[in-house]
Amino acid sequence: MDDRRLTDWMEGYVRAWNSNDPADIEALFTEDAVYLTEPYAEPWQGRKAIVRGWLEIKDEPGQTTFRWEPLAVDHDLHLIEGRTEYHVDPPRNYRNLWAIRLDGEGRCSEFTEWWMKEPLPE
Repeated sequence: MDDRRLTDWMEGYVRAWNSNDPADIEALFTEDAVYLTEPYAEPWQGRKAIVRGWLEIKDEPGQTTFRWEPLAVDHDLHLIEGRTEYHVDPPRNYRNLWAIRLDGEGRCSEFTEWWMKEPLPE
């Protein structure tokens, strides 16, 4: 599943995650993109709303390590499994499932993220 558009987009997402630069965030999405942050929550609709929502709940640079791998690709739809490690007190880990729809230019028109906190070791 070698899709350069996906790899470029994921690298851009991680860059934006670590920079919180509005230009980095905007570059990822189409003007009318939809970003679904969790089931049952109202999605962020449009590039400006995505930037605003992102910055309201941002992580600080260096707080996380993120690893990912593609699970499936079907035309414009890419399914990603990720793991996020937070290097803060207390440390915590999350598992992620992302559905990403990329247009022909490599911008995301629809992004859905589901995340689950890993249980702490006993």
